[in-house]
Amino acid sequence: MHWLITQGRHLNSVLLAFMAVAFMLGVAGALQAPTLSLFLSKEVGVTSFWVGLFYTVNAVAGIAVSMILAKRSDRKGDRRKLIIFCCLMAVANSLVFAFNRHYLTLITLGVFLAALANTTMPQIFALAREYADNSAREVVMFSSIMRAQLSLAWVIGPPLSFMLALKFGFTTMFLCAAGIFVVGALLVAFFLPSVPRVFGPENQAVAAVSGWKNPNVRRLFIASMLMWTCNTMYIIDMPLWITSVLGLPEALAGALMGTAAGLEIPAMILAGMVVKRMGKRRMMVFAVAAGVVFYGGLLLFPTRNALIVLQLFNAIFIGIVAGIGMLWFQDLMPGKAGSATTLFTNSISTGVILAGVLQGSLAQQFGHESVYWGILVLSILALGLTCRVKDV
Repeated sequence: MHWLITQGRHLNSVLLAFMAVAFMLGVAGALQAPTLSLFLSKEVGVTSFWVGLFYTVNAVAGIAVSMILAKRSDRKGDRRKLIIFCCLMAVANSLVFAFNRHYLTLITLGVFLAALANTTMPQIFALAREYADNSAREVVMFSSIMRAQLSLAWVIGPPLSFMLALKFGFTTMFLCAAGIFVVGALLVAFFLPSVPRVFGPENQAVAAVSGWKNPNVRRLFIASMLMWTCNTMYIIDMPLWITSVLGLPEALAGALMGTAAGLEIPAMILAGMVVKRMGKRRMMVFAVAAGVVFYGGLLLFPTRNALIVLQLFNAIFIGIVAGIGMLWFQDLMPGKAGSATTLFTNSISTGVILAGVLQGSLAQQFGHESVYWGILVLSILALGLTCRVKDV
């Protein structure tokens, strides 16, 4: 907020609209994601393996669809129209999940609609970047403030999601998400600008390949992939683990996710303030070490109060990795910011795919506790790889 006050001459309805859209669509997504594993397990009635498979198929479809749409959006047309289209697909997806309980339908039609819907947020950030560049806004801070809206949305979304699902049913929860997506589409249509497209000569695919030849980029990609694998395995399994194994209330899962998201905001801000002094490598090593402490703590202290306290380490882990990780990719690939960002995004998507397979298989074969031993091992591997990436 301090940045908004000091940059008063830049404050206008368009900037506020971008933040409102990011926040509202973030809330809609945060209503659906936290309870998805519970929905599939309890409402659809499938085992842990099929829950994990759903996440994997969803991630693969998301990568394919987002690449196709992103390529098209960068070449022609008004980006707003694509965002509105994706919002409408998100509405359709919410309605499918609200009224359907057939696994085959959800993993086909539902996943396809979700893949289209998940393209919304990257396109909003792309439009925001184009608007900032064309209007001489402070790009980095503007982007950071928008990312903070997503974290704020995840403070509100998960507890609200569990409250709606447990008290009023999953149908009500998905209908609420659909309504928010409708409002978001209207905000995009009436308040976000149409920005003239500037086409660069760089071929991002070629640039990404050349960046991959750098051993430091490869190490960071694998480390980042493992980090997001750990995070996604935790998100998928935690609601099932605390209810079926620990015997804790289902609503606690939403409270834990909301607490972590709330703590991520100051973690992001503090990281941005000290990164120049500490350096990106030291910041990332610190963040991944916090992740190791978090995942180890889940195994050692599986009680309600301890789980809440441990969210501080989770917030440090995700808050720093989500922001500084992308910048580190960009620094390792100078002059190739688009390709570096694409590699970072792909490391997240690949981590989600791996997480779905591992979580489902481990939980099915060895029980939920084995999932957290697997996560701990992967987080230690990620820490080792991060330590081997050079500072820049």
